[in-house]
Amino acid sequence: DVPDVPPPTDSTPEILKRALSGLSARWKNWWIRGILTLAMISVFFLIIYLGSFMLMLLVLSIQVKCYHEIITIGYRVYHSYDLPWFRSLSWYFLLCVNYFFYGETVADYFATFVQRREQLQFLIRYHRFISFALYLTGFCMFVLSLVKKHYRLQFYMFAWTHVTLLITVTQSHLLSPKKTWEGFIGGFFSTVVFGFIFSYFLAQHQYFVCPVEYNSETNRFMTECEPSELFQMKKYSVPPLLQAVLGWETVNMYPFQMHSIALSTFASLIGPFGGFFASGFKRAFKIKDFADTIPGHGGIMDRFDCQYLMATFVHVYITSFIRGPNPSKLLKQLLILQPEQQLSVYKTLKSHLVEKGILQPSLRG
Repeated sequence: DVPDVPPPTDSTPEILKRALSGLSARWKNWWIRGILTLAMISVFFLIIYLGSFMLMLLVLSIQVKCYHEIITIGYRVYHSYDLPWFRSLSWYFLLCVNYFFYGETVADYFATFVQRREQLQFLIRYHRFISFALYLTGFCMFVLSLVKKHYRLQFYMFAWTHVTLLITVTQSHLLSPKKTWEGFIGGFFSTVVFGFIFSYFLAQHQYFVCPVEYNSETNRFMTECEPSELFQMKKYSVPPLLQAVLGWETVNMYPFQMHSIALSTFASLIGPFGGFFASGFKRAFKIKDFADTIPGHGGIMDRFDCQYLMATFVHVYITSFIRGPNPSKLLKQLLILQPEQQLSVYKTLKSHLVEKGILQPSLRG
């Protein structure tokens, strides 16, 4: 049997409690959820306005907090067993993973800057080896922490730490049918329509369509570019079947609007399964919410249970169907090469362009 998890405390601000003291529990919860929802939306728009770096910090903060909520559940359930180093190792492994992924991201964005600092060159050049060494240290620490009477539980918690939500939940028919069918039926049409229309407006602003690039001269992130073909208006022929209904033979739209349909469809049909999985997880441990971080909403994980699945799909979709070669990143890699290697690349590229007729054979480099 799974031990009971102590219920989280009420984190509703006192000012809200006093203002809503005369309402029934149902309406009080409704007002609290509504007010906090508007507050979160406002803060999110503010972070978007502050720029890409703040968005990166937001993603990192959400990731760390979600991890904390899940690990805390395991600790609160099994803390009576006095498992050595459980929380310390959990956070250490999170640090190792973040160092591995964010380290490569930093090296990618700040390649020009890094090449000017010899101390940083060592960290970038041997980044993967350092990451592996850090993980291996944690692995050895876990083996050394094994206690004879708690072997099975410690390996269970080791898996919990690494996969966080890796748990098989049975009796899925106990999940709220109201939640599933409302999400499928109502959410599908509204999400696809909203995504199609909203992407039309976002595609008109460079801030939302240009990749974030670090400018070493101005020492800041830039979101200025010539928009790719995805975000340039094109004329499309309307299928004959729809021509009779709409009365249009052609329509002007951004190519990305077609991709928005695929993304919106996944978000409305498959994305909710992340929520169902999290709901089953909570039922398995007999808890209502992951935490009490946001009054009326539960924990951060309760708000982002679907987003992890959606974010993974967006990454896979973009790398598979949208993203192409990035000339800016390729140029940064060329600048890192040794002079003789750069010269070899130049000669090969020149020869290739001459063969294709783009450059004249008589052109001298």
